[in-house]
Amino acid sequence: MPDSVLRLLLDSSSVVISTHIRPDGDAIGSQLALAHFLEGQGVTVYCLNEDPPPPNMEWLPGIEKVKVFDGSLEQRRLIDDADVVAVVDTNKLERIGSLQTAVEASRAKRVLIDHHLDPEDSFDATFTRDTASSAGELVYELIAQHDADCINEAIATNLYAAITTDTGSFRYNSVTPHVHEVVADLLRRGELSPEPIHSAIYDTRTLPGLRLLARSLESLKVRFRGRLSYMIISRSMLADAEASTDDAEGFVNYPLSMRGVLVALLFTETAEGAKISFRSKGQVAVNKLARAFDGGGHRNASGAFVEGELDDVVEAVLAAAPKHIDVLEKEPESTGSDPEELTDEDSEYLSQLLNLKSQSPS
Repeated sequence: MPDSVLRLLLDSSSVVISTHIRPDGDAIGSQLALAHFLEGQGVTVYCLNEDPPPPNMEWLPGIEKVKVFDGSLEQRRLIDDADVVAVVDTNKLERIGSLQTAVEASRAKRVLIDHHLDPEDSFDATFTRDTASSAGELVYELIAQHDADCINEAIATNLYAAITTDTGSFRYNSVTPHVHEVVADLLRRGELSPEPIHSAIYDTRTLPGLRLLARSLESLKVRFRGRLSYMIISRSMLADAEASTDDAEGFVNYPLSMRGVLVALLFTETAEGAKISFRSKGQVAVNKLARAFDGGGHRNASGAFVEGELDDVVEAVLAAAPKHIDVLEKEPESTGSDPEELTDEDSEYLSQLLNLKSQSPS
């Protein structure tokens, strides 16, 4: 496990590190922290991803190391000549996108560092634990096992960003005493202040992004006796707000914040179908529902992509929800009212939420 992964990485002269498509904070933070650590041990490191980092991660120390894979001969040669290809924050090689073919053709050993369920067995060495809060937690343990004194400001900052984003700012059930101990050690060794890191990650809304939030909140509906809430972002909403899908980061947490809601869904329309974000509270698991649509993730946070018309995708996911989430009782055929309409109480709560947003200091 950690020993075999460390041995392969530290015995290498060249390592390529990659992560999943549409990388998030845990993916990029873990990738960069591992890169900084290996470079400190004299290893040449290349970071190649299918997609660029999200805008709210472009400030991370060493972000210039992360390159988008373009299929060029030069990049393919880097992969082919590497001693090891390390994949972080995903359990399947196919999730690294177009790099997969080049990695499979390479002579390099393959290493996996991940915290998702059911990692595939196509790797030569793995360090995986599905109870870990994040890939960042595992990268920390890997570095600390070798020598915790290697953790400098750059490594600590990247790992703090990785852990805070994948734990929902330390609110999910994956947060254990060990996670807080890890974070405390990162704060000490990196001499970090949490406020500027949190601000750089979360306080980056744009005016088009806020316009998009207003439009998407207007689509908010509740189902299953108020236990599930969902929002929609259509392509027309994006166009009207002059926003991008990056601006919708974190929107799914708004329906989840409603009283009584245990499950929240965000449907984002694309040219081919809809991207779905699943979130839940407490012991309620949404990853089973995500897997029913060829997605996956964690108990409280998962995702999927479904081809088809937006309305059809929404209908299909809502119909399947009670089959995969026990707390959602199947709704009666007719309730005498539209089950998707907000109740007076819900409408009042939503109005209060919007008022608080508008009254927040500039």
